[in-house]
Amino acid sequence: MTLLPRRFLPRLAKVIFWTLTFQMPERYRAWKAARSIGPSAYESWVAQYDTLDADDRRAIREDIAAFSARPTFSIVMPTYNSDLELLELAIRSVRNQLYPDWELCIADDASPNGDVPELLRKLAAEEPRIKWQVRAVNGNISRSSNTALELATGDFVVLMDHDDVLSEHALYMVAREIVHDPELRIVYSDEDQIDRSGRRHTPYFKPDWNLDLLLGHNVISHLGVYRRDLVLEIGGFRTGLEGSQDHDLALRAVAAAPRGTIRHIPTVLYHWRRIDGESFSQRQLERCRVAGKRAVEDHLKGLLGPAPTPRVVTNPLNPDCLRTLWPLPSPRPSVSVVIPTRDRADLLATCVRGLRERTDYDDFEIVIVDNESREPETHELFAQLRQAANVRIMEIPGPFNYSRLNNLAVAECSSEIIVLLNNDIDVIGADWLSELVSLAIRPDVGAVGAKLLYANDEVQHAGVIMGIGQFNEDGGIAGHAGMSANRNDNGYFGQYILTREMSAVTGACLAMRRETFDSVGGLNEIDLPVAFNDVDLCLRIRERGLKVLWTPFAQLYHYESQSRGDDFSPEKAARFRRECEYMVRNWRTQIRNDPFYNGNFSRENGNFRLRDSDAMTKPWRHRPSRDVARVA
Repeated sequence: MTLLPRRFLPRLAKVIFWTLTFQMPERYRAWKAARSIGPSAYESWVAQYDTLDADDRRAIREDIAAFSARPTFSIVMPTYNSDLELLELAIRSVRNQLYPDWELCIADDASPNGDVPELLRKLAAEEPRIKWQVRAVNGNISRSSNTALELATGDFVVLMDHDDVLSEHALYMVAREIVHDPELRIVYSDEDQIDRSGRRHTPYFKPDWNLDLLLGHNVISHLGVYRRDLVLEIGGFRTGLEGSQDHDLALRAVAAAPRGTIRHIPTVLYHWRRIDGESFSQRQLERCRVAGKRAVEDHLKGLLGPAPTPRVVTNPLNPDCLRTLWPLPSPRPSVSVVIPTRDRADLLATCVRGLRERTDYDDFEIVIVDNESREPETHELFAQLRQAANVRIMEIPGPFNYSRLNNLAVAECSSEIIVLLNNDIDVIGADWLSELVSLAIRPDVGAVGAKLLYANDEVQHAGVIMGIGQFNEDGGIAGHAGMSANRNDNGYFGQYILTREMSAVTGACLAMRRETFDSVGGLNEIDLPVAFNDVDLCLRIRERGLKVLWTPFAQLYHYESQSRGDDFSPEKAARFRRECEYMVRNWRTQIRNDPFYNGNFSRENGNFRLRDSDAMTKPWRHRPSRDVARVA
């Protein structure tokens, strides 16, 4: 990579705003975290980037004609006393599909309104691909869905409600993924909502596959597509889970699907009809919440077998979401909290006081790594702390190298869990360490990060998003999600209140098993002495097939590296530039494509705003090859 001319070095101060590691002192405060995508902005985006024209339709049909084999879809639709106008619009959206290989399987749950089966009879006479049946006795949505499922003969089952609408290219987009990857078992897409007049709003641009997020709410939802033999294998829809029957089906299907066979399509393919007060979930909220909780509990029981089962509770910040409380063994794993520091005794004293007096965890030690502190106040504090039973102070001289300081300290620790912590962290809730450890000990997890707040109770860190900011013409390296959001803000579809998988988390508070730290070789002290070493560590952990999780239920204050100051000297700016260039060389793919931040979002910052691009929504314009694989 070409080095920046020296005259550009002062401008690197702006770049530093976008860095996410604990060492960077500045914080970007000019924007608030997004709570939603405004309706007018979305309508404009839809008109410009998500509306098909004649050329699009022609290109899609050409792409379909190039398929060497085509999967068939069975669209499962239960009906009951449906609004006739909306039902007809829903069916019309199926009949308008650009992809032709489908059947619509409708089961009417003994609607008292005789006009419903009459409409179905009329439409089925017009379209031979429509199958329908009227149940003799009213059951519920699960039984009705199973009746519709009995009519299905396709390769894949598509779930659709009786008043919703499919995008006309929905089945094509799903078929395209399946043709190119015949091993897929589950496919899901982005979705939005639509009012009675047909106005689209409230889009949910989802992350790629994220099991921990699915435990918190139904991220698969619509458009949800499942291989039919998988649905039959798990027994279809379960009765007693009405209101969360789709979430329950998703959880059981996920448990039965082989690893690597779940695919997310970052395109809005489904429009959920949103009319206040009319849906089952809106009329019977509490019943739906209870059903959702049971669905997650049963999934975890099946997943963990005889192991202690986590407890599932209502999310304290949103009753429509769930929180999973993972159990800690007895005795609890030992923990070493490693804190590099240089002077600023006031910050360190606050940090240690919170650890020792306001942390409910039993077995942990504090390892303070002193990097040439000189102030008398700091050495007085060290003298006091040396008297504490669970505090150790290591002296490591030399230039500041965050990676080296932590690596040397961890080498002297024998605990099962390592927590990297800044000296400017202050404890809020006593259970912060219990939460981190309960997740870090999971065998599928490699690292866990916390929710960090500024002193004014605004969010400083809600996970790390790759490619955020501005370093070169391709964009930035990484940045924090949630910056400057209110502490209790749910965020975009619960992103700030739901435990979820991320590409990385900040080293300002990062927990992991000691064996994991050793297995990836610790922090990179050669190439990343100060910046991005935590991101690099997380990405290497993910390369080993382990998850990096962020939890909102471990909350701490972060005063953001006040002990390091605001030194943007030419030497440090040059070092930071080298670290950026190293990240680009080694993690270019991950920087450009963060699987946990939808490709339809702008990379200017992490505030869930739409990008001005149709690269994700119109892939038929960039077909890689006409030589496609056969469907298994």
